[in-house]
Amino acid sequence: MLSRGRVGRWDGAGVMLPESFAAGPADLRAAFGNSRPAEVEIGSGKGTFLLARAAARPEVNFLGIEWARAYCLYAADRLRRARLPNVRMLRADAAAFFRSCLPDACLLRVHIYFPDPWPKQRHHRRRIIQPRFLVDARRTLQPGGQLIVVTDHLDYFRQIRQLLTDFPGLATTPMPRMADKAGELVGTNFERKYIAQGRAFFSLARMRHI
Repeated sequence: MLSRGRVGRWDGAGVMLPESFAAGPADLRAAFGNSRPAEVEIGSGKGTFLLARAAARPEVNFLGIEWARAYCLYAADRLRRARLPNVRMLRADAAAFFRSCLPDACLLRVHIYFPDPWPKQRHHRRRIIQPRFLVDARRTLQPGGQLIVVTDHLDYFRQIRQLLTDFPGLATTPMPRMADKAGELVGTNFERKYIAQGRAFFSLARMRHI
């Protein structure tokens, strides 16, 4: 587990950004010490996707956003021990962070894998993918940048697909493969667990075209 003394430091590899970073505005160039393209994963969990992706693409910066503090610390420690200089973790409300902290056209990709489906009808408002969030995601993507979503929850997928139908500024694009391991699409802990359970996955990708 990440020691208390390292929480909030962001001058090394794979460490946790101070939570004050989420109070905005966020300077990704300062956080990573360079101006490389940046990608964000919302709901990083234990950091499995980030660990593989950041190692495979050292020319890209990766920011993982996770609300659960224990998971955020766990992921940051894994990434720190891997000595990956191009990845950071942040504990924050992702929707609020996108809305208030991220500048325009600063991201190459937004990854959302197996988000909490909040299955009860009265909880649907808690789902991350809402019209307001899509406006913010589109704004923060560079032209040609991608929003990539994977879920195992059919009802949530149908809602997402409906929200994205003819959404201005976001065009359908082929789903890119995000994992190198055979049989995997994105390589998260949830995906591996659900593959073993035989669950179906639903995915989509959209590209900012204006």
